[in-house]
Amino acid sequence: MSYRSAPIDGGVVGATPLATESIGDSVRSLEPLVLSLLVLAVVGLAVGGWWVVRWFRRPPGAQLQRLLATHDEVTVLMHPNPDPDAMSCAMGVAAIADAVDTDAELQYAGEIRHQENRAFRTVLELEMESIDASSQLAADPVVLVDHNTPRGFTGAQTVEPVAVVDHHPGNGAGTKFTDVRTDYGAASTIIVEYLEEIGATLDDGEGSGPDVSPELATGLLYGIQSDTNHLTNGCSRAEFDACATLFSGIDEDLLDRIANPQVSDDVLRVKATAITEKRIEGPFAVCDVGEIGNVDAIPQAADELMHLEGVTAVVVYGEHDGTIHLSGRSRDDRVHMGEALRHAISDIPMASAGGHARMGGGQLSIDHMNGIGPSDGISRDEFEERLFSAMAGER
Repeated sequence: MSYRSAPIDGGVVGATPLATESIGDSVRSLEPLVLSLLVLAVVGLAVGGWWVVRWFRRPPGAQLQRLLATHDEVTVLMHPNPDPDAMSCAMGVAAIADAVDTDAELQYAGEIRHQENRAFRTVLELEMESIDASSQLAADPVVLVDHNTPRGFTGAQTVEPVAVVDHHPGNGAGTKFTDVRTDYGAASTIIVEYLEEIGATLDDGEGSGPDVSPELATGLLYGIQSDTNHLTNGCSRAEFDACATLFSGIDEDLLDRIANPQVSDDVLRVKATAITEKRIEGPFAVCDVGEIGNVDAIPQAADELMHLEGVTAVVVYGEHDGTIHLSGRSRDDRVHMGEALRHAISDIPMASAGGHARMGGGQLSIDHMNGIGPSDGISRDEFEERLFSAMAGER
């Protein structure tokens, strides 16, 4: 039996079974299309979500490389008077930049004086430029390596780096990329991890990223060794892993030439003075090596004093061009050398000091030490007492 609706105002208020079947057929004919659209929407959302997650979870090396790819050229800026760790980091960033056709210029403030640092630059044939002012930066995009705040040249405070790669404590940051790992013993270790993350060819001849030359592998290995005292001071597991990764790619002859440079007479004299004129109180040693011509001799003298039996922490200081330069070393768990030096000079105007638990350094003006500015000044003997007190945790 079929039913028809009664017309009201000329409209249909009901439907026959025939009409219902027609509508059902129409709906069923739409189902595959609707289902397909729903499937496509779900797949689209899943793929989009995957890409979003992947974007935010990209390893740091890939993030830095992508940032470098957005610039035609960048300045890779090392800290003043760069050491092997800073120079090898700069080499690594330049290699990553080269892989994405970005020109990288290596620059630094100050001088390269330490015989080890000069040998590193000469043996590896590094092209580096010294600058005195921010106007001399090769390119506006600046990548800081082995330090996180620009310093050491006129206008440094105006420089806003796009990226920072470092292992030292500090509040500096890049506008686009920041990777500061204070638990690492060397910044070069971070660069080794970047190279692995972007598929660099390190030792097996296979990889999708940049080739790591024997010079770069040797430089990174020595950078790690020099900042960790040959993997004996301030290391994390990452340093050992990085060295293992680099080992098969190094050039042993280059490594030997860097590690065994000739030593100047001035450095030997300062070391001898530190050994013969040291002052020891308990497990701590302090020495004033007097007027010096090469400030890099001071940390070397501090390293030498650390070989003394029974001595667990040392500070060596000397004068150069009206400034006292400090260098400290510690293998005593009670002595955080960076903090000890900072406390020792805390009330001397225009003085600065700091560093890690195992090593630290600082500078202070002799004029300010003698009383210029809002202080009464202190004598050398009083200053040494401060150093001993700071190492003993009494300041």
